[in-house]
Amino acid sequence: MLGVGNVARLHTGSAENQATDRTPMGKSDGWVATAAWTGGLALLLTVLTGGVWTALLLANLATTPAVPWAVAAMALVLWSLWSYLGGRWPPNSTADARRRYLRARRVSGPIFTWALVAGVLSVVSLAGLWVVIFRLVRMPGNAVPDLSSLPLMMVVAVLAMAALVSSVAEEAGFRGYFQVALESHFRGPAAVVITALLIAPAHGLTQGFLWPTVLFYFFVDAMLGTSAYLTKSTLPGVVVHVIGLLIFFGFVWPQDRYRELIWAKGADTWFWIHVVQAVVFGALGIMAFVHLASLAEPKAQATARS
Repeated sequence: MLGVGNVARLHTGSAENQATDRTPMGKSDGWVATAAWTGGLALLLTVLTGGVWTALLLANLATTPAVPWAVAAMALVLWSLWSYLGGRWPPNSTADARRRYLRARRVSGPIFTWALVAGVLSVVSLAGLWVVIFRLVRMPGNAVPDLSSLPLMMVVAVLAMAALVSSVAEEAGFRGYFQVALESHFRGPAAVVITALLIAPAHGLTQGFLWPTVLFYFFVDAMLGTSAYLTKSTLPGVVVHVIGLLIFFGFVWPQDRYRELIWAKGADTWFWIHVVQAVVFGALGIMAFVHLASLAEPKAQATARS
């Protein structure tokens, strides 16, 4: 399925090292092949899941727009994809490797809680940063479909599934398979940065290659990558990713059309509020990640000793 078996066979053993981060930085044995396979897989997962969801949604809206059957169908697709990537179903020879690459591990309550706190604080900061950038630099923004003519149940279901589709695909492909493979050959921070740089073109294809947009999404992906590295799990990232997209879908991107550059009428009170929002919540998010690292480090050391 999607060449995942080939990926798993390349480095079945090396994936185990990502939990301890003991591999020397710059170890080059086979990392190019690993990066090519897992990076290509991550991009393919993102494109295919998005394409399937778009096709199902269009068919749903064209036939029975009041009944969100596409949401149920896509939920089944995501569950099947996540299950297979996590080691369920044949071939059994790659099951353990797939499980390690997805790293959908359960984490302790404190680690999960602090990962969510750090992630949500970062999302609030990034929302403020987006508004500030949008008012400093002319950008096309994100096209948000008009769902006002649909029943409320349909709108809520569509937005929730849209957030889930992007989150599951990106966390599984990039923060799971690709970053785990990189962590087998590089230190965690380097793996996080490389992953964030690789995914930038994917964001650019749909949202433009303007430097503010690319820089913004680099911060987003670096934050999610840091969470996956510290917790050694993709589960907190999926939750934070969904929450973040719902915030942007509901409160940030729909207002972009009304924002004016400060160079036209000057910086008003709301501009400075968003500057403070970006700075204050960004600082709080960094502090939360520092605390998360202090909680996660003993776990990593215990894993290394075992």
